[in-house]
Amino acid sequence: MLFAIAVLAIAVFACTLWCSVTVARMRDIPTWRRFLPLALFLASNAASLLRAFDRPEIANVAAFPLNVAVVLVALAEIRGSRRRRSEAPARSM
Repeated sequence: MLFAIAVLAIAVFACTLWCSVTVARMRDIPTWRRFLPLALFLASNAASLLRAFDRPEIANVAAFPLNVAVVLVALAEIRGSRRRRSEAPARSM
């Protein structure tokens, strides 16, 4: 069971990292929107590190919602970027 939880945690970490880096590499959106998922990702990692300093209550309250926010914001930006790219040729005709 512990192995399954570890694999799930690694998968969530990899997904949030991929999403935040993908959005950070987009050049067609404002800078604050590009780096918002990355900032949230770093904040969630900092909150998770609080477990090492014997503050699991703060980590439990903050880390998971921040990870969810990273994925939601990043996926919204990725979908918006894809939508803008697909609409661009239709406008030029």
